[in-house]
Order: sequence, then structure tokens, then C-alpha cells
Amino acid sequence: MNEAWPIIAESLRTEIAGFGGLLNLFERQQQSLFARDTEAVLHLSGEIEAHTRVMAEHRANREQIVGAFALAHQQPATATLRSLLSFIPADARPLLEALIDEVNVLIHRVRRLTRQNHSLLARTVETHQELLRTLRPDAFLHTYSPSGRKSLTSNARTAGTLQAAG
Repeated sequence: MNEAWPIIAESLRTEIAGFGGLLNLFERQQQSLFARDTEAVLHLSGEIEAHTRVMAEHRANREQIVGAFALAHQQPATATLRSLLSFIPADARPLLEALIDEVNVLIHRVRRLTRQNHSLLARTVETHQELLRTLRPDAFLHTYSPSGRKSLTSNARTAGTLQAAG
């Protein structure tokens, strides 16, 4: 079953390519946020969601392949790939280690960009709410949840309540 390592390596490469695509989408979303292009942000959010679903399938596929490899070597199906490297031919181990390391680096980069974009989106919403409160202070109420979290609720009338003077 030592010939299984090329399949494992290819599944890791597929994940790496997926992370590269996801990073690209997050970077484009960030650029759209800075450019205040709401349509692009919404569109990219949908693309990110779809891409993430595909990546989850790739990850599940890789985990299934590694699980089968582990079972073939009398190891638990939940064993990590790194713990199974001793069952891989010595000349292929550095490649798999490098691929594992790259996946882990990309996971951290995606998490960092996700947090950044989330913060930017949250700040955008806050700014929008502040603008609306400035324009129509009577239309919003601050309430507190039982846990003490502050939220903003609207008691605004239907659309068209802002009217031109004169």
C-alpha cells in the first residue's frame, strides 16, 4: 500500500490550490471593501461560500484517503497524516511533510484574512448605522440582552420616511 502516497500528495496539492483560490477571493473582497463596491463584496461573499463548500469536499476526500491508508497499516482511521509518515517510503516523506506544512501555513493565512475581512465588514456596518442614527436619531433604540450585550433596534417607519425640506 506504499503506492498510496502519490494519491495522498495529490489530494494535498488539491487542498493547497483550493486555499490559494480562497486567499485570492478574500483579497479581492478586501479590495472591494476598501473601494466601497458593495455589489462586488456581496458577489465575492457568495463565491467564497461556494468555494469553501468545494474545499470542504476536498478535505473530506483527503481525510478519507488518509483514513484508508491508516487502516491499511493497522492504525486508527483518525490518525494524522504526520503520524503516518513512517509508513511512507523515506524518499517521499520530505514531499509530504512540505505539503502538510504548506496546508497548515495556508490555513493560518486564510484565518487571518477572514478575521480582517470580518472586522472590515463589521466596521462598515457600524459606520452605516452611525450615519443612519445621525440622519434619523429617533428611528433607533439601544437595547440590552439578558447577557448584557448592546444591540441597536429600529423603530423606523416604512421606506420613504426621509423627506426633502421645503
